[in-house]
Amino acid sequence: MGSTNKSRILRLRIIGDPDFKVKVRKALKLIKATGYYNYLRTYIRCIKEIKGLTQLRVSEATIWANKYAVEDPVDAAGRFIQEACYMQMQLESQQLRFHEGIVELQSFEKRIEFLKKLREKTRKREIKDACDKLIKMWNENLLIY
Repeated sequence: MGSTNKSRILRLRIIGDPDFKVKVRKALKLIKATGYYNYLRTYIRCIKEIKGLTQLRVSEATIWANKYAVEDPVDAAGRFIQEACYMQMQLESQQLRFHEGIVELQSFEKRIEFLKKLREKTRKREIKDACDKLIKMWNENLLIY
């Protein structure tokens, strides 16, 4: 058997009902438009619909999301990027010993960075408005850190 050096491209799996998948794909489309899709795919393997609380399952590299978490594609996209950053920091913290608060802060900052980039890239007024609203909200939340 011959060995090939083709790198395996990992696909991001979406597990859930058809409506959930459509909403996640809308968020992923926004992520792709900003150039963050490969970043997301590097750290997150799956986005799975659940009935409970939305959370990152670090051990599975999976975002567990309920139907409400994907209702707004701009907010969902921001959350997915935030969770990817959190996952990245968790992996790096095994070597660098980051404090949990630093990991949280940097993941919030990554979410804001993404929203600013999305606002810059989009032509759609409703997406710009959603970005403005979320950026304002997250900037205010960062004041507690």
